Amino acid sequence: MGFRARRNLQEKAIGFFLFACAALSTLVTVGIVFVLLSETLSFFREVSIVEFLTHTRWEPMFQEKHFGILPLAAGSIQIAAGAAVIALPAGLLTAVFLSEYAPRPLRAWLKPILEILAGIPTVVYGYFALTFVTPLLRVFFPETDIFNAASASIVVGIMIIPTVSSLSEDALRAVPEALREGAYGLGATKLEVSTRVVVPAALSGIVASFILAISRAIGETMAVTIAAGARPNLTWNPLESIQTMTAYIVQASLGDTPHGTVVYKTLFAVGMTLFVITLVMNVLSQWVLARFREEYE
Repeated sequence: MGFRARRNLQEKAIGFFLFACAALSTLVTVGIVFVLLSETLSFFREVSIVEFLTHTRWEPMFQEKHFGILPLAAGSIQIAAGAAVIALPAGLLTAVFLSEYAPRPLRAWLKPILEILAGIPTVVYGYFALTFVTPLLRVFFPETDIFNAASASIVVGIMIIPTVSSLSEDALRAVPEALREGAYGLGATKLEVSTRVVVPAALSGIVASFILAISRAIGETMAVTIAAGARPNLTWNPLESIQTMTAYIVQASLGDTPHGTVVYKTLFAVGMTLFVITLVMNVLSQWVLARFREEYE
């Protein structure tokens, strides 16, 4: 076999291998969606979808069962919103400092330290919230429950700061240096260059980091389960105990839930709801990113 024939064979083998990897990923995704959808449809044969989406009580394990997912959905949204309030501004300001202000040696130390935060096990954050954040909150707000949404939001916000800062800093550093030099040539200060030139030019990457961080906050499990508790409580008071969708999945999975029962099927119904919320967020983020790319390209 000649050199050209061997090279063509290698190229075909590599192409087939890459296609197989892509096909496997697609099949796994389709399989996950199929299992979720089939079990969810089976759940809705026993429970009204109107009750599931509109009722305000979630008590699937009681003798008198209620299947309103609003308390779980509200809990997930509350945690994600609270975490976003902490992480998005802190992460963006950190990224601007690292990109525009920090000396190179300092940046070389700070960015790896920030990324180490992302590698800390989430269960550690959960117990940090339970043993430090909650007692601190109770000093200022004595009525705070032991398990509460505020402490969970704080630690989840701390958890996702590295995601926002690292991805945003990469986007800011990707802005062409010519834009900065042009702004300085017009007499702009460093603050004006950072806020009026660099940040708008990197907005698509910054928005992507925000969306990714919020998606992680919605899907966070262990830290929220430990810090926020397991009471499906429809409330917007961050000092009270709540339960998120992921926390319920953990609670129900750890119990003796018989296969095929309606309680077992709630796992898939809640999981499907979480999947749909994440999918909608991703679609919206792609639409927003496309708008920003068209503006700054």
